[in-house]
Amino acid sequence: MARIRVRWESGEPERVIEFDPRKAPFQHDGRPASILDVLLGHGIALEHACGGNCACTTCHVIVKQGSEKLSPAEEAEDDLLDKAPGLTPTSRLGCQAVVEDPAAELVVVIPRYTINQQA
Repeated sequence: MARIRVRWESGEPERVIEFDPRKAPFQHDGRPASILDVLLGHGIALEHACGGNCACTTCHVIVKQGSEKLSPAEEAEDDLLDKAPGLTPTSRLGCQAVVEDPAAELVVVIPRYTINQQA
């Protein structure tokens, strides 16, 4: 089973999700088995103003551990991330970062602030 440890900059209590990425999609927003798909499918809200279509930055997350277990970022994601507040070298759009390893161990931080900049 894959595991995502979710932390919030706002100080909400940490949550841990265990799941099998091969059983994706868990709901309908974002790429199947993406961080957004997994979180929403397990009852954790992650803002996604564009519906998980890689058209805004509201699902921006910071991957603190396990980024090598995710799909690589494509150019469209990188272009949008340049507009995300609080950008870090390990920032990803939750709708595009797909968990590819069924035994992945991820630590993801949800930033305190997001902005909706649709392209």
